[in-house]
Amino acid sequence: MGEMQVPDDALYGASTQRAVLNFPVSGRPLPPAFIHGLGLVKFACAVANEELGLLSAEKSRLIQQVAKEVSDGKLLAHFPVDVFQTGSGTSANMNINEVIANRASQLSGHPVGSKQPLHPNDDVNLGQSSNDIIPTALHVSVAVALNTLLVPALEELAAGLEARAAAFRDIVKIGRTHLMDATPLTLGQEFSGYAAQVRKGVVRARQAITALGELAIGGTAVGTGINGHPDFPGKVCHILSGKTGLAFREAANHFEAQGGRDDCVEVAGHLATIAASLTKIANDIRLLGSGPRAGIAEIRLPATQPGSSIMPGKVNPVMSEMLVQVAIYTMGLANIVMLCGRDGHFELNVTIPLIAHALHESITCLANGCRVFARQCVAGIEADAARCRELVDRSLMLVTALNPYIGYDAAASVAKEAFAKSKTLREVVLERGLLDAATLDRALEPMSMTKPGAGPLAASGG
Repeated sequence: MGEMQVPDDALYGASTQRAVLNFPVSGRPLPPAFIHGLGLVKFACAVANEELGLLSAEKSRLIQQVAKEVSDGKLLAHFPVDVFQTGSGTSANMNINEVIANRASQLSGHPVGSKQPLHPNDDVNLGQSSNDIIPTALHVSVAVALNTLLVPALEELAAGLEARAAAFRDIVKIGRTHLMDATPLTLGQEFSGYAAQVRKGVVRARQAITALGELAIGGTAVGTGINGHPDFPGKVCHILSGKTGLAFREAANHFEAQGGRDDCVEVAGHLATIAASLTKIANDIRLLGSGPRAGIAEIRLPATQPGSSIMPGKVNPVMSEMLVQVAIYTMGLANIVMLCGRDGHFELNVTIPLIAHALHESITCLANGCRVFARQCVAGIEADAARCRELVDRSLMLVTALNPYIGYDAAASVAKEAFAKSKTLREVVLERGLLDAATLDRALEPMSMTKPGAGPLAASGG
């Protein structure tokens, strides 16, 4: 396609430079984690080709050495191609092929660009096509990111919430449904629900890893495996599994593995579900801490920064706000992945670089957001036990505990009169002679209402 001027200090070549000039779109290259994954894949391909007798030990050693430098993040400056590039990621594949070949030239004393001792296509790309390499790198890199970034971050947040649940287990507070007063529970029970949501998020993240286990490697151009050795994909998957500790296997159907990106859409769905859980938790926590005097104020949130440029002393729930924004962003990125997955045509999906960007961006932001929220917010949450008790004592929904004693209709009448006349439930029940004082005290004891089987029916076995 003619001559191409490449920067003197670049390890990439003409194909990469042409892509740089063709796609000056966002100024944002592919995610580092994706490039690291691409390095892992090229490493595995070199080992497999050597084991199959298709590549000399010397060439394999050089590819492995440079591929490891790539996977370790040492050569990121040499991967400049924009996210918005050829949808198959051919530019990204040629980028790493050229970098490996040129770095090998440096290491072996040959001029950069000489294609000695490695040829970027014939050696580095041996038995491969961009159409199977890039989907493979996508699955591998995202699975690794889920395993090393998101799962540990979710586990840290879950542990933090579980610690708060244990600390708050004896603090009774009023429950709320439809944003209205409901029957009591403990603050510990409430936080245990948040912790369980995050624990389920860990399960979903691991399900996402499983969904990425099938790799397209071996399908080459359109899924038929043309120019590839039949044992090559199995060896690559085995090597990648050993390097990452994750279970990778050859795709059951290479035409699906290259034509569709349904597995990535599934992963995006798991990430969006995790984001929804985090939104609920973050919103509840900031509402429970609202005030300090005109809100709910059942908990006190750590003061991390001044909350207003005009109102002195104001402190805002900024960590909750941060996490909600991360969740919104993740949901938007998940929608991008869904649309990308929809736009496959015939034997290839041509939105893979954007999928890579969206999934890695989601994982990075979710992981960082969870860690910051756990450390800067959850770890420092304190309960206001007196405020919790005050709101319980003022609530009319304790009347629910009277249903087994006086019936639903009489209990509703008591609640309405207590509200209308600003009286307590106890006062109205005693005035009407519906229960004696001792029975009433037992029925309206808030802590007993937080335990399974509370009330006279359970006590009688009814």
